[in-house]
Amino acid sequence: MPSEIDLQIEAFLQSATTRLAARSVVAYREDLQLWQAFFTAEKISSLTDIQAPQLRHFLLRERQRGVSVRSLRRRFAALRAWFRWLRQQDPQITDPSRGLPMPKGEQHFPDWLGIDVAQKLLDTQPDAGDDWLQLRDQAILELLYSSALRVSELVQLQRHDLHLEAGRLRVLGKGQKQRIVPVGRMAREALQRYLARRPESTETALFLNRLGRPLGVRGVQYLVDKAGRERLGQRLHPHSLRHSAASHLLQSSGDLRAVQEFLGHAQIDTTAIYTHLDYQHLAQVYDQAHPHAKHKEQSHE
Repeated sequence: MPSEIDLQIEAFLQSATTRLAARSVVAYREDLQLWQAFFTAEKISSLTDIQAPQLRHFLLRERQRGVSVRSLRRRFAALRAWFRWLRQQDPQITDPSRGLPMPKGEQHFPDWLGIDVAQKLLDTQPDAGDDWLQLRDQAILELLYSSALRVSELVQLQRHDLHLEAGRLRVLGKGQKQRIVPVGRMAREALQRYLARRPESTETALFLNRLGRPLGVRGVQYLVDKAGRERLGQRLHPHSLRHSAASHLLQSSGDLRAVQEFLGHAQIDTTAIYTHLDYQHLAQVYDQAHPHAKHKEQSHE
């Protein structure tokens, strides 16, 4: 017996035949049939049972199967068109797709370092002695990797944002959102050496340039690239250290939510893509960690 969802999808397609080209109707049918199959497999039969986490789960599973982002965008667009039509018929119907972002286009991942290569970068350091600039550069490398900072976040750091004894750092991220991140032992030691030699200055910025002014984004990019070429024989961007730190943390912990908070991401799917987590693993983490998935498991016990 057809479910409420089946009947409403068919009604939408019948309505579309009077408004859209035949090719568009065929495309809508193909995409909505995939959603139907997913809802059936999840034992979702009524409109009120459809929730945003389930829709996200479907998209992640499809990506795991190798479906391109372009195809996912089309499938998501079909779902949104269906819900728009449903709300035209009955404004009381809730549209769970409205809170979800359209799947992003194919992304170019920044270069990232394996654990051994990252270790080589940080362990290979010149004898800085009293050279505060070399001590600064090493502290920056350590901190970028230890706390997975964006370069824009690093150059905004103030002296009072750093709490060495507690091993934490207050960071001002995108959208002026603050978060507290840990600072690893090696980074703390590098920062202590730098701060001991940092020139006396009225500037409150944590990192200064050779003129005693706040270090800028270009300065950080230059020193990171210089370290990459000298220590690894390759070009290196600050974002690669953030990307590497997040990837290594996720590999060791498997805690996607913790990594999301660590990076300051608003959406967890950003974290999954950013850390090139394979989507099969992501689906497993979702099943284990998402409240809705847990609720479903408990309801079957």
